[in-house]
Amino acid sequence: MPQSEETGRPARRPTATPPGRIAALAALPLFHKLDGRPVVVAGGTEGIAWKAELLAAAGARVRVFAPEPAEALVALSDAGTVALARRPWTPDDLRGAALAICDAGSEGEAAAFRCAARLAGVTVNIVDKPAYCDVQFGSIVNRSPLVIGISTDGAAPVFGQAVRARIEALLPEGFKRWAEAARSWRPAVQARELGFRARRVFWEAFTEKALREPDRAPTDADRDALFEALEQGRSGPGVGSVAFVGAGPGDPELVTLKAVRLLQSADVILYDDLVDPRILDLARREARRIGVGKRGHRASCAQDDIVAAMLAEAAKGARVVRLKGGDPAVFGRLGEEIAACRAAGLAYEVVPGITAAFGAAASLGLSLTHRRSARRLQFVTAHGQDGRLPEDLNWAALADPGATTVVYMGVRTMPALVARVLEAGLPGHTPAMVISSATTQAQSVLRSSVEGLPGLAGQLTEPGPSIIIIGPAAGEDGIA
Repeated sequence: MPQSEETGRPARRPTATPPGRIAALAALPLFHKLDGRPVVVAGGTEGIAWKAELLAAAGARVRVFAPEPAEALVALSDAGTVALARRPWTPDDLRGAALAICDAGSEGEAAAFRCAARLAGVTVNIVDKPAYCDVQFGSIVNRSPLVIGISTDGAAPVFGQAVRARIEALLPEGFKRWAEAARSWRPAVQARELGFRARRVFWEAFTEKALREPDRAPTDADRDALFEALEQGRSGPGVGSVAFVGAGPGDPELVTLKAVRLLQSADVILYDDLVDPRILDLARREARRIGVGKRGHRASCAQDDIVAAMLAEAAKGARVVRLKGGDPAVFGRLGEEIAACRAAGLAYEVVPGITAAFGAAASLGLSLTHRRSARRLQFVTAHGQDGRLPEDLNWAALADPGATTVVYMGVRTMPALVARVLEAGLPGHTPAMVISSATTQAQSVLRSSVEGLPGLAGQLTEPGPSIIIIGPAAGEDGIA
């Protein structure tokens, strides 16, 4: 395998990777257009009344067949919401219906209703009898025309209702007005005959405004401002942009909301090996994914190749996300990549991520700057450009017993690092630990004193990305 001139490690090229395949679905979620179409409802219970009202709210012409209808059904009939026939259903009643729902009193009736619906070519739902159903009702969050459906495939309706309540609490009522505005503005967007990218830019700007000001009603001035910004963008140079996004130490739940938004609007994602695949799943499926991993002492992409791929994609007009493990500005070659963007005249932004030190400390309940024992917090790398321990580290600072030192990329050079800090005067009994794969299910922690650190290397048989914490924070109680 060829070697990289930059590092001497095995070299590899940036490699496109397909998105993950769609996992199995218990049911396919669809939104059924019922406006003006006939729907048959059979049964007279209070429960079926809710479904009849829901169907009418969706615009259906609801015909209810019930010899002894509940009061709720009678009230719907009196209000003109449904048409009520006080008799049992017949197979002929199902002909031409878009949907048929039955609250069957027995297994026999359920089977007969399903058979009649199938013969009539009608989709059928039997209340509380999923074995007879083509479709099932789920919990609904209504901000129409923004509608969210939630299903547990009948396994746990109460759980689905709890999820609905959580979404209801998070989703502002004002989103209804923005969704209505989107529907009314769409013809004006279509009339401009914009390309796919321009349309997406418009709706992303619309969405950002809606999320920023959900509680006010959108105005024609908002629409005009969005169109004006779009025209200005179209008249400018057709170049793309780069976003340097921190993916955090591993746990997908630690990714910022802004990072998720950029992933969902990206055309191309250049990602490191340390990025959890579940974070890539947050991106829109159409985005091209290019692996540009750099791993110590393993086959790695050269920095020049990464920068070249980034600039080439942005030069085509793509919105590029350079997705980096941890925080882009912490030992992530961010400065070099920003300099390349500036030289190429590309717009860029930086979205911070949680660096491994903070993720590890949080997962272990460590205080890195406890006021009784740590006056300073310092991050260093123990891996130079040549792969060896850097000679220009401030050894006096690293030997300060009142500091918390976090060492990145230090497992391979740990024996040399320990020898130098002990030589500089750090007490050998100073607490230390090695944390691998911080914040993930594979996280492992090895505790020791500084002088015992070299002995831990043999226990890291197949280490993930690791950091070393030295100082009082590494003690058993976090304050030593």
